[in-house]
Amino acid sequence: MWIPLLIFVGVIGILMLRGWKQRRDRARLLESALTQSEREIIARQVPLVAQMPQSLRDQLEGKVCLFLDQVTFQGYNGLEVTEEMQLSIAAQACLLVVNTDAWYDNLTTVMIYPSAFKSKGQRSDGFVVTQTETVRTGESWARGPVILSWEHSAQGALNIEDGHNVVIHEFAHQFDERSGQTDGVPLLARSQSHATWVKVFREAFERHVHLTEQGKPTVIDPYGATGHEEFFATAVEVFFERANALQEAEPDVYDQLLQVFQIDPAAWGAR
Repeated sequence: MWIPLLIFVGVIGILMLRGWKQRRDRARLLESALTQSEREIIARQVPLVAQMPQSLRDQLEGKVCLFLDQVTFQGYNGLEVTEEMQLSIAAQACLLVVNTDAWYDNLTTVMIYPSAFKSKGQRSDGFVVTQTETVRTGESWARGPVILSWEHSAQGALNIEDGHNVVIHEFAHQFDERSGQTDGVPLLARSQSHATWVKVFREAFERHVHLTEQGKPTVIDPYGATGHEEFFATAVEVFFERANALQEAEPDVYDQLLQVFQIDPAAWGAR
């Protein structure tokens, strides 16, 4: 009788020790700083970072260190993954979580293609299942991986005024999926009301669909009209890159995003 009990206590002790080490290592990484060379690479690759307050830039460095420790980058179609690619993608991904305790706990792999890639899927119509093949610049899967075109990732990071950023878009899906499903309703800040979020985003989505169907220009990309999850992801792109425009066009959406990300890009630098 004592032997099973001792084994049980031993297993619990090992698990507790492992958990303590993981928390210690995580805290150490979050307190880490990038090298000057790494800072310069991010400054070149992700100019949006230069507009952030210094306090947020300091926090971003720790998040980037944690991201690089956790995630494996894999190149495809002959692409050799470089330090510039890793730092650029990590910095953009960490923008979404720079000032919160939110994290991409389930993500372990980022797959990178040189340019747009073909994604296979299937479409069902009754009992008929059709195999499909779509050209994409990015994909986000529940619990990972994230798949990116480096050509579009680099271009999206360098142009911080067009409201298009494939890395931010795909990691918005990862952020959304933390709630258990990718539906445009992420885990909210404690101060936020779920009912208010749903009302604000439902009404904004319906307006967006109406304007898109009429062929009228919209601040949020027309692709956002394809579903609530895509509306959220495209809105997040604009939140970071065209903050003032989103704040003017959809002030309630902007306010909800400000609360969930706990940052205010409209107040960063010159826009």
